[in-house]
Amino acid sequence: MSQKPVLISGAGIASLLLARYLHRSNIPFLVFERDASIVFRAQGYRLRLSSSGLDAIETALGPEGFKKFYEACGKTGGAGFAAIDPLTGETLGQEHESVSNEALTSRDGLVVGISRGDMRTLFMEGCEDNVRWSSHIKGYESTKDGVRAIFADGSKSEEGCMLVGGEGIKSAVAQQLTNGAIKVYDLGSRGIHGQAPSGAFKGLGEGVFRMSDESGPNGKVFLITNVRAQDKDNPDAVLGWTMGGAPGVIKAPNDNYTITGKPAAGIAKELTKNWHPRVKPLFDDMQESEAAFWKITCSSPDGVPEWPTDPRVTLIGDAVHAMTPAGGNGANTAVRDSALLGGLLAEAGGWREDVAERYEKEMRVYGTEAVKQSYGQANGLFGARIVDGTTPTVDAEMSIQGSS
Repeated sequence: MSQKPVLISGAGIASLLLARYLHRSNIPFLVFERDASIVFRAQGYRLRLSSSGLDAIETALGPEGFKKFYEACGKTGGAGFAAIDPLTGETLGQEHESVSNEALTSRDGLVVGISRGDMRTLFMEGCEDNVRWSSHIKGYESTKDGVRAIFADGSKSEEGCMLVGGEGIKSAVAQQLTNGAIKVYDLGSRGIHGQAPSGAFKGLGEGVFRMSDESGPNGKVFLITNVRAQDKDNPDAVLGWTMGGAPGVIKAPNDNYTITGKPAAGIAKELTKNWHPRVKPLFDDMQESEAAFWKITCSSPDGVPEWPTDPRVTLIGDAVHAMTPAGGNGANTAVRDSALLGGLLAEAGGWREDVAERYEKEMRVYGTEAVKQSYGQANGLFGARIVDGTTPTVDAEMSIQGSS
């Protein structure tokens, strides 16, 4: 009998890295993604990769695949954040309270980063024929010897040996598997991603920079950006920045955070209109069409909950442990999931009864630690707080349950 495929819900970085690991291991798989293509949504902002994140990616991609991936990453000198007062343009000394001693280097003494879109493209190489676009999974059903995904239109996938829910914070697979035990909180803070030509960053120099402005009437605004040596003198390079605000500071029109372009750019420019000429070009010269809003969410800081193990279904990435952007933990923990689960499946030669249980036992430990760290840093950086019974949760996709 031919082996049944591993079914993977979602085509984010964790799902695609798992798919690539299975591809290398000659284990059949299918990826189902609700978007129409890989370029359907803006995914251009950069992710900083930790040592554990790079190690996981190297394990999953193998030597040749990782060499190509690492060469595509940006590398920045400097061990940690440099803080700039955006109102005076002054570089703050290590004694200043806003200066973080957080170590950012991960390999070769460099800060390593890459855009989310580039990661997805590189991870998907060789797997393209196994990705099913415009396929929105809303639940699953158990079968006698496997599992089937159920789509939004009521149709079903072919039978798989296992289903991996990797479709993000509104995961229908997670909702059904854990019976709602996984809760993702909306912290109320909002942000804007933007980008500008490299010339706008010349006043900063090379490094990873953090800025914080508490002078506004509604609360704190912070910004993080990364200027790489290979890009700062390249007039054709475009660099990005990420802005965030305390709850109530950044508000999208009609509370619609899918809006991109001029509305988001206009808010960013208004919030920074009094900033110093050293940093003002990041906004004055920004590519307005590329500006996008984002929400800050986080799983319960109590950690990854327990649920009865289903040997045929498990979860990876934001579907099981969503994090704030503080500390850069989310993507690095997600790829760690991919390497761990992919390694267990490769070791077993495909699905085996104990794979999900072994994976979840180890994932809960590092996943819980990462969520707690991310929430703690967000609390210190922009006052994020989760209050039981008060802080709203993100509604999961309604799942369709079934069995046969």
